[in-house]
Parts: sequence; structure tokens; C-alpha cells
Amino acid sequence: MPGRRALRCWALALLLLAIGALAALWAVGSFLMRPSPSHVAAAVAPAQDFQLRASDGLMIAATYWPGKRPDAPAILLLHGNGASRAAVASTAEWLSRQGYAALTIDFRGHGESARASHSFGLFEARDAAAAFAWLKRKQQGGAIVVLGISLGGASALLGERGPLPAQGFILQAVYPDIRHAIRNRLVATGGLAVFGWLEPLLSYQAQPRFGVSPTALAPIEQVAHLKAPVLVIGGTDDRYTPPAETRALYDAVRGPKRLWWATGADHAAVSHDESPAYRAALLTFLRQAAGRG
Repeated sequence: MPGRRALRCWALALLLLAIGALAALWAVGSFLMRPSPSHVAAAVAPAQDFQLRASDGLMIAATYWPGKRPDAPAILLLHGNGASRAAVASTAEWLSRQGYAALTIDFRGHGESARASHSFGLFEARDAAAAFAWLKRKQQGGAIVVLGISLGGASALLGERGPLPAQGFILQAVYPDIRHAIRNRLVATGGLAVFGWLEPLLSYQAQPRFGVSPTALAPIEQVAHLKAPVLVIGGTDDRYTPPAETRALYDAVRGPKRLWWATGADHAAVSHDESPAYRAALLTFLRQAAGRG
């Protein structure tokens, strides 16, 4: 009897430990998905702040810079995870000086948009689609190129109707799939042996949280469908989206494509690049994909 009682106690203790560990991992997932609101400075003329609505009704904050003419080619700039449209405002303003129209938005749960949990591109794709449609109307059907940084690039590709129907894509520090993205961040935090094994326990929370398998969060599967020109940008020292994964994303593109490296840049640096070399690469691509501003 005492032996059976001890065995039951051990079994109960292990069960409680497992439940506690799963609860802790669920809490980690909730922390990673938490909204990240922030203040964004008011636009300075000729730029204009406004709001638009995503297909599910969420309010999305936006800023528009006019181009040289009403039907000028336009750029939709989509920021990375945890950032806001402020992160790409300088690039948008510079593009406007080149004659292009530019639109920036705060994804849901970011900046000054409606509070919502982050979904790593899945539901943010609705925000990107609403912004793209608005910009297409504003520019009277003119050419639009999408510049997506990390989360922004994923959002441009993971829409319910597939990638946005843009005339060109600039995919900057974009993860190939959510499993690699989570694993790389865990490894960068504490090493493969310490945290790498936790990846499936976080990745597969996509099913109960979003109603999809983690395989649905795979930009690399979508780039094969692009017919428009693509510029892939990566950082040579990026640990979140390592060069091998940037190269794999580039290789998966079947249409016209270019690859540009930010030498010595980690994920943060390549996501916020404003160097003359970077801007020269953007301008060359934009003129080829959409024409001169």
C-alpha cells in the first residue's frame, strides 16, 4: 500500500509539473503576442495622418505622403514587429522627395492603431490589404511597390487571397516561416541546448490561438507565387533571419529578383537601414519596377 501511495503521489506531482510547464509556455506565447502601442509624432505637411479600416473592422492609423503627380507610382511601407509607422517615416519622406507617393501604417496592436494581439503576419495581412486598396484608389490605379520589413514583409505575403497584387516587392529581413523565426530568437537568447527545444511548444500554439497550423505562417511558400519583381534584403550578421534563410527566401522567388546585403548588420540594423547604399538600391529597384517618381 505505501508503495502504491508513493507512486500515485509521484504521478500527481509529475502531472502538476507538466501542467505548470505548459501554463508557463502559454504565458510566454501571450507575452510575445502582447500589443505594443506607442505614440507617433503628428505628420508634417504635405504628409497627412488619417485612419482606415481593415476588413474585420479594426481601426488602422496611417500617414500619407503625396507624390509629384496624382497618379505617381507609390510605395506602401510596412514596419516590423513591435515597431510603428514612425520606424519608416524617414524613408517615406525621402521617397516623397523623389516624386513617389508613400503610405505608412501602424499594424493592429502597434503604434496608434486599435489594440490587438500580434499574429506574426496572419491577421496583420488584413491591415496591409486595406492599406494597399486605399493607396491604389488614391493614386488612380498607379503602380504600387510594397516595402515590407520583417513582420511587414510577411503581412504582404500571407493574405487570405495570397500576396498583395503589387508591381514589386521589397522584402527586408523577412523570416521564411514562423518555426524558424521562433527557433532563431530562442537560440539567440540562450543557445540551442538551453531554449531551442521549446520551439514546437510555442509554434504549435498557432492552432488554438489563430485556428491555423504554423505551416500557414510561411512567407517562403508564398514568394513562389509572385510574378512581380522582388528585391530581397538581408543582414550579414542577422541572427533572427540568418543569411542562409535570406538566401533561401531569395532562391524560392521564381520571377525577376535581386538580392542585396547590408554588410555587418544584425536584425535591428538591417530593419532600420537608411544608409546611402541602401537607399540607392531601393531607388534603382523602384525605377525598374514602377517607373520614376
